[in-house]
Amino acid sequence: MTGSHPSTDRSMGAGDVHPLDDRHVASFEVIPTPHELRTEFPRTEAGAVTVAAGRDAIAAAMRGTDDRMVVIVGPCSIHDPRLAREYAERLRKVADDLADDLIVVMRTYFEKPRTSIGWKGLIYDPGLDGSSDASRGLRVSRQVLLEVTELGLPCAVEVLDTITPQYQSDLVAWAAIGARTVESQVHRQLASGLSMPVGFKNGTDGTIGGAANAMAAAVAPHAFFGVDGHGQTSVVRTSGNADVHVVLRGGSDGPNYEVEHVQAAARAADRVTGHARPVMVDASHGNSGKDHRRQHLVVDDVLAQWRRPDHRLLGLMIESNLQPGRQDWLPDQPLERGVSITDACVGWDETVELLHACAATVAEGR
Repeated sequence: MTGSHPSTDRSMGAGDVHPLDDRHVASFEVIPTPHELRTEFPRTEAGAVTVAAGRDAIAAAMRGTDDRMVVIVGPCSIHDPRLAREYAERLRKVADDLADDLIVVMRTYFEKPRTSIGWKGLIYDPGLDGSSDASRGLRVSRQVLLEVTELGLPCAVEVLDTITPQYQSDLVAWAAIGARTVESQVHRQLASGLSMPVGFKNGTDGTIGGAANAMAAAVAPHAFFGVDGHGQTSVVRTSGNADVHVVLRGGSDGPNYEVEHVQAAARAADRVTGHARPVMVDASHGNSGKDHRRQHLVVDDVLAQWRRPDHRLLGLMIESNLQPGRQDWLPDQPLERGVSITDACVGWDETVELLHACAATVAEGR
């Protein structure tokens, strides 16, 4: 692939007897630049305040100057913007009630890593019909972020593609580098330039070596190829991002949320950042065996650890939706309202119970 094509659709011409480039590319589609999309969907002052406050609070919690628990909570992936708005409105009320004890951040995940193939997220297929209208997907996802931040909820995303942050990072308070990309040099370099705190998940095998190395890379300055806000290919020079931490999500060898795992992760983080609370636990994925009915067991264990005066926990990640469980997605097939189409999630009622339990534990600890 060369990428040097002014037209939106290019196929082989009659004279191209032996093409050397783009032999497996069907077309190139021009999309708006990050600057154009941000101009079309501008951030509001209220949204800017939400993002800045969320970033500052999470960073302070990592350093131990804010004793609240960080809870990243929300759908595994957002597939219906209207339901995302409904979820955010509900979550905002609970977050306000528990704000003395919790820093609540909503999961607004628009890109989904796939082990093989499948729906890749709202950005890539907003119509859930296989049309892959990514230009529309970028607009829809930015609109979701605008609506959620204007409500007063900070947002969390997983950074999967290295270009999409230019379209949405001004609306993001926390970002994750996932288990499948934590070993990627490109993502480690990208994290060094991101403007928000970043959590690095352990690898899919459950080990934390990759996350520890990723943190070490992210705190350092880098120079790498990327695009600027106007879509211009550039050499990006970064100063390093000190606001990084580990996310324990279990792996192929089983869960890794118990106290010995948290302590080991904290020791690994100490060699890089020295933050007081550098470990977040993901209650889903490998830690629950992808069984949403077991997420509460992970939360219970983490809350027991939180009661120890020497805990090093930053907080929790909980996969939650309006309704519990998951459903299969097939193009053009009706979906059950408020049920995840990727990983199984706890339902809204259990979400409220878990958040209140988290807040009560923090309050008791004081």
